[in-house]
Amino acid sequence: MGHSVCDEVENYQTGVRSLPSSQRWTEKNQSVYKVGLPPRRNLFSEFSDRVKETFFADDPLRPYKDQPKSRKLVLGVQFFFPILDWGRHYKLSNFKGDLIAGLTIASLCIPQDIGYAKLASLDPQYGLYTSFVPPLIYAAMGSSRDIAIGPVAVVSLLLGTLLRNEIDPSKNKEGYLQLAFTATFFAGVTQVALGFLRLGFLIEFLSHAAIVGFMAGAAVTIALQQLKGFLGIKDFTKNTDIVSVMKSVFGAVHHGWNWQTILIGVAFLAFLLFAKYIGKKKKTLFWVPAIAPLLSVIISTFFVYITRADKQGVQIVKNIEKGINPSSVNQIHFTGSYAATGFRIGVVVGMVALTEAIAIGRTFAAMKDYQLDGNKEMVALGSMNIIGSMTSCYVATGSFSRSAVNFMAGCHTAVSNIVMSVVVMLTLIMITPLFKYTPNAILAAIIISAVLGLIDYKAAYLIWKVDKLDFVACIGAFFGVVFASVEIGLLIAVSISLAKILLQVTRPRTALLGNLPRTTIYRNVEQYPEAKKIPGVLIVRVDSAIYFSNSNYVRERILRWLTDEEEQLKAQNLPRVDYLIVEMSPVTDIDTSGVHALEDLYKGLQKRSVQLILANPGAVVIEKLHLAKFTEIIGQDKIFLTVGDAVKSCAPKAIEDA
Repeated sequence: MGHSVCDEVENYQTGVRSLPSSQRWTEKNQSVYKVGLPPRRNLFSEFSDRVKETFFADDPLRPYKDQPKSRKLVLGVQFFFPILDWGRHYKLSNFKGDLIAGLTIASLCIPQDIGYAKLASLDPQYGLYTSFVPPLIYAAMGSSRDIAIGPVAVVSLLLGTLLRNEIDPSKNKEGYLQLAFTATFFAGVTQVALGFLRLGFLIEFLSHAAIVGFMAGAAVTIALQQLKGFLGIKDFTKNTDIVSVMKSVFGAVHHGWNWQTILIGVAFLAFLLFAKYIGKKKKTLFWVPAIAPLLSVIISTFFVYITRADKQGVQIVKNIEKGINPSSVNQIHFTGSYAATGFRIGVVVGMVALTEAIAIGRTFAAMKDYQLDGNKEMVALGSMNIIGSMTSCYVATGSFSRSAVNFMAGCHTAVSNIVMSVVVMLTLIMITPLFKYTPNAILAAIIISAVLGLIDYKAAYLIWKVDKLDFVACIGAFFGVVFASVEIGLLIAVSISLAKILLQVTRPRTALLGNLPRTTIYRNVEQYPEAKKIPGVLIVRVDSAIYFSNSNYVRERILRWLTDEEEQLKAQNLPRVDYLIVEMSPVTDIDTSGVHALEDLYKGLQKRSVQLILANPGAVVIEKLHLAKFTEIIGQDKIFLTVGDAVKSCAPKAIEDA
């Protein structure tokens, strides 16, 4: 006969116990251990432990324990400014790699920044401003060694779209600029708040599949938006959906397209794609696609200048203001309608920027085998955007393309960001007038070639193969962005991700278990066809916590398993089911609704003359069942440590025959 749960309440409070050594093994080697109850905790300790595990699982105060006050102060300053820690150990030998990496990503970011600013409907210099101040702040406060900071395509498009929904930049340029800085400020505040409050887990609600679809959709939308500059169209739709864009493109085919512009765009797009191909084919030539955009700008600008193609309808950048970032503190609205609108836009854009930066940082940290503190990253990213909003910058984050180049160029620390920032500063001070004749077509070609890398068809195919529901989230986000708008696509991505969580919570998996011959192991009969059912016993495993959201479903699903099994046995003239064993090892938690569901299940089985037995309930579950007195209802001799013990108690003859 199998050994049951402790007969006296005291045994619950002392944890797992064993019988005397003389009784440790029976003739059948069955377990002599009993299901134990963990020591009781008061409400405060239970609540504090849960809060600590949720928000402070990494134990951020550990380095400060048993330290003198002066040391705690130093460690506290180093926590917010990691450069004071790794800077002390910085070697001159590392500077060569950081210098080369910084110069390389600077050559890539300068032309991209000018184009990305246009995506946000801002003047070109604001893109360059955003690659000057924020990287310096991040270099001092960030913990990633590889991430390259600046404006990125997706965030620029999203910010521009949300801002244009509120203000038309062609009619109210000053108000548009003020709202952009206000939104950037609140994006930074959102990011810092998430870091300080240790709420970084909130960004995990946007699943990988949804991000893949959203990024691909944004890439298509961004590329379509570039058709204005690529084809030389002057009157272009302000909508971002593919239908509106195609109508605008083909509506201008007879009078709006400029063949010289198209020639420039096609030629340099082909050059940029060829340079990318060379970089992928041979990793040592990573610098070729990195300098190709700047080289394209120089050549195309010189070509337009000597041919004066701008007088033939080729649209050019015209004037880029000279000088470093002016102050924009007085343009940020802290009260009024602009503040409310800026806050709403800033929260959305800040979350998207945060998701992209954290994903990029973790990717490269894993490659170099170092740890990235997500909450510290949020504080760093938020701080740089708050300061950026006061120095004429818009929302900055980590760029995947530039970070990849930074990584391949051999960067060692965030000094590469400082080098890039210095180069951008020198560009703003001395070189910006030279960009006057840069054709818009080359900027469009640079952006198109850059965003093509956001379309990860291999990841989408893998998602399709692995999880069809994940693919629905991926494709839903993609079509939402392409056929509606960026914010609608983002909303669909979040909604489908949350719907998937709710579906998994409300409809958990259950499985029918059988015995693997000549073992005491019980496994899913669908996964292991050789697993045999035990006559007179039905074994069901619940693969989820049992909460109010799924308790009724779990009870009904178990009863359906029983009904289906009884019908099959009756059709084959086999003995009926006398015992229902519920394997509870995957049940990590249970609430009062779950306990009531088990009580209802027990009562329903009693009417059918079927005995309910529980196997291997976890510490939290057995404690709650005991407090709810369910262990007294079912009988403490009906709770077993393993399924094997339970089966030996119910059907010893069947085990012997097996």
